[in-house]
Amino acid sequence: MACNCSAPEPQGPAPGFRKALWIALWVNLAMFFVEGLASLQSGSVALMADAIDFFGDSANYLLSLSVLSMGMLWRGRAALVKGLTMATFGLVVWGRAIWVLQSGVTPEPLTMGLVGLLALAANVGVAVMLFKFREGDSDMRSVWLCSRNDAIGNLAVMGAALGVFGTGSAWPDLIVAGIMGTLALTAGISVVRHARSDIANARAANRLVAQEN
Repeated sequence: MACNCSAPEPQGPAPGFRKALWIALWVNLAMFFVEGLASLQSGSVALMADAIDFFGDSANYLLSLSVLSMGMLWRGRAALVKGLTMATFGLVVWGRAIWVLQSGVTPEPLTMGLVGLLALAANVGVAVMLFKFREGDSDMRSVWLCSRNDAIGNLAVMGAALGVFGTGSAWPDLIVAGIMGTLALTAGISVVRHARSDIANARAANRLVAQEN
C-alpha cells in the first residue's frame, strides 16, 4: 500500500522529468515498429533484440509515468518490475541467439546498418534528454540505464553490420546480440538492487512514522 496520510509527503518528480518520459515513450514506440519490421526483413538477431528492447522501454516509461506522483515505496516497486523485465529480456536474447546459431541464418548487413544508425540517433537524443535525471531514485535511474544501454546497443548493431558485410558470416550479429543480452541482464540486476534498497528505506520510514503516532 502507499504511504498513509500521516507519512511525510513523497518527494515529487524532478522538474521536466514527466515531459521527458512522454517524449521517450513515443520515440521508443515508433522505433519498435521500425526495427521490428527491419529485423524481419534482414534476419538480424541484433535488430530483433533492439526492437524488443524498444518495446520494453516503452512499457517501462509508461509504468514510470503511472507511479511518478506516488511515494517512494510504489516507485521502488515499479523499478523492481522494470529491473526484472530488463534481466528477462537479456536471457531471451541469449536464447534467440543460440537458436539462430543452430539454424545458420546470415542477416542482410545494409538494412542492419541503416536502421541501426536511425536507432542510434533516436536513442542518443533520448539519453541526452534524460542525462540530468540519472542520479535520482531507482525509478529515474532505471530510465537512464535503459537509454544508455540502447545507445550502446545501437553502436554495437552498426558494428555487427560491418562485420557481417566483411565476413559474410552471422557471427558478428550473434556476438552483438549476446553483448546486448548481457548489458540488459547486468543493468536489470543493478536496478533490482537499487529498487530493493528504496523499498526497504520507504518501509522503514513508514514504520517510524507509525511508531511516532
